[in-house]
Amino acid sequence: MASALENYANKVVEIVTADGRVIVGTLKGFDQAINLILDESHERVYSTGQGVEQVILGLYIVRGDNVAVIGEVDDETDNGLDFEGIRAEPLNSITH
Repeated sequence: MASALENYANKVVEIVTADGRVIVGTLKGFDQAINLILDESHERVYSTGQGVEQVILGLYIVRGDNVAVIGEVDDETDNGLDFEGIRAEPLNSITH
């Protein structure tokens, strides 16, 4: 998995964590345990009552055992989204 992350280095990625958080940022580094270092990151907090809240995190580390999904963000598509108009249930934590 770590070698696959090399393709995402210095690109904007979105991470879904095992506890249901959605974090977006520039992937600056990672290790063999999939611990991730993100720069200029923010968390997207979804709710059914209001638009998506974007909480600024800045430089942020995500532990590898908490990473559920990671993917590259298409900047053009992402910039075209109306986050104020998006309503969604927050993701639940992963249960084993």
